[in-house]
Amino acid sequence: MDNNTNFKFDPSSQYVQCVLAYPDNSVDCASYCTADACPLDWSYWPYRPSLVANGAFAIIFAPSFCWFLLSFIFHRRFIGFTVGFSLGNAMEVVGYVGRIMAYNDPFSEGPFLIQICCLTIAPAFMSGGIYLLLSRIITVYGASNSRLKPATCPRIFIPCDVLSLILQGVGGGIASYKTHNSEDPKLGDDIMIAGLAIQVFTLLIFILLSLDFIVRSRRSRGSVDGQVLEDPTHTKLRKSFWFKGFLFATAASTLLIFTRSIYRVAELSQGWRGHLITTQVYFIVLEGALVAAAVVVLNVFNPGFCFKEDYVMKSGKRIFAWMNPREWRRMKHQRKASAVVEKGRMEANARRIAGEEGVSPVLSSRAGVDRKPVPPPKTVTFQDGRSFW
Repeated sequence: MDNNTNFKFDPSSQYVQCVLAYPDNSVDCASYCTADACPLDWSYWPYRPSLVANGAFAIIFAPSFCWFLLSFIFHRRFIGFTVGFSLGNAMEVVGYVGRIMAYNDPFSEGPFLIQICCLTIAPAFMSGGIYLLLSRIITVYGASNSRLKPATCPRIFIPCDVLSLILQGVGGGIASYKTHNSEDPKLGDDIMIAGLAIQVFTLLIFILLSLDFIVRSRRSRGSVDGQVLEDPTHTKLRKSFWFKGFLFATAASTLLIFTRSIYRVAELSQGWRGHLITTQVYFIVLEGALVAAAVVVLNVFNPGFCFKEDYVMKSGKRIFAWMNPREWRRMKHQRKASAVVEKGRMEANARRIAGEEGVSPVLSSRAGVDRKPVPPPKTVTFQDGRSFW
């Protein structure tokens, strides 16, 4: 049920009783409004938020949040990406919980402010995580193919994303304060729009630089003056199915968040009673569905697992064992063989030292135990009486 244009007041409702009791408006009777007592046009929502759609989005984002954290425990890589997408998913969950709460009470201020702040800011964290991925991709295909060095990309895009996040947060806070005090929230809206506009502009520059990098990388697959420009040290990684899927997922997620950000700029530009913000289907498709798809593709092709060919497994840590058991067993035997060789080398050194000092090899392997005392240095005396050690 999106609206109730044919709404009829119930004379027995608390709102009607309040209006009749205080015709001079000395008491704010709007606090007595409910979905059954007042028309939805009077509420914060010109429609009743869909339980099915908002519940589905909450179900998508909640497990995604858990999966990003659990996957980090497995691979222990891409901490910046994990933090960005984990925070973004957490805020998405909170925002959609607010929309679910508003279904039964669309006149309540709390759920409205929760969803407008959380759902507006959340994708900014995700875009920050995506910016950090470009430097890793540049490293795989060769820094010579990029106009920016791998370390330069985060230094440019992350501050822009932080500025966008601050403006959206400050704008949301001001808008919430103004709304709570029944004042015009236009100042907060304008600040939020400025933050979203910076996010859109930053994403656009990021997309253009990524496209330029793709073109230059494809051209470098040949030889120039007898030298291959594409970095040959990551050949196996570039050919893997998971890494190719990761590249597709990163591109798709970037375009989805970019499209969503454009929608939010247009939505807030029309004001709280504009056509876009008052039509629920636009929100479901251009906000919820796009962001959910951006999260899901990078959940499936998580960079921590898709870069597994590029990692060196540390001794004693079982990384990616469940994804490639055969590779894990091979590396496990290799580590055992290396440990045996290292132990043999240490024992040989112990025997050599023991032979030089005349001590049992068994005792010599125990530092400071039963070692032969070192004799004091000899004194050499010259004819003129001088001596030295």
